[in-house]
Amino acid sequence: MLAAVVFAQGCPWRCRYCHNPHLLPTRGGQEHDWPTVRSWLATRTGLLDAVVFSGGEPTLQPGLGAALREVRAMGFATGLHTGGAFPRRLAEVLGDVDWIGFDIKAPLDDYAALTGVRLSGAAAYASLEFALRAGVALEVRTTIHPRTTPPAALRAIACELAARGVRQWVLQAFRPQGCADDDLAQAAPRGASIDPSLVAQLRAVIPEIVLR
Repeated sequence: MLAAVVFAQGCPWRCRYCHNPHLLPTRGGQEHDWPTVRSWLATRTGLLDAVVFSGGEPTLQPGLGAALREVRAMGFATGLHTGGAFPRRLAEVLGDVDWIGFDIKAPLDDYAALTGVRLSGAAAYASLEFALRAGVALEVRTTIHPRTTPPAALRAIACELAARGVRQWVLQAFRPQGCADDDLAQAAPRGASIDPSLVAQLRAVIPEIVLR
């Protein structure tokens, strides 16, 4: 689908590999209020297929549900990129979302080391279970970096996803562009790769592994 992406300001987590660090604070330097965005989208009816809400963490926004419904009323399909930081808020909007791109960042017990926030793993996996039960089209993905997702971590994530019924998993290479952590950027300046033998191990747990 041809889609417009609305980037929502603000995220409660501080993931080291984030490539949109300018969207982490709750206020930004180049903000557009929702009525302005909605008016622009109205000029694209019949031209665009969908509107995707990204971030930051869009479920941080109290107006997300209303925005999704307005977009649908305009005839667009709806998409959502989320890390699952707010399970209850995600559950509230699932009925208005056609597709979700869901970031799983680490094994459950290792989340806080990556996000800097205690119990973030519990929130993420609870959100994932809500999304799975809702039956919405879902892409579960993990960003690959040799320091943040070594082989043991990927094998642990695969087992945790499979236990929840996930049968497709996207592994996407870390991109240094925009990353504010110089150490991580220098450790994988051309993007991170994954060993074919490890991919075979992961496919034994989750049937469909997509490399991106």
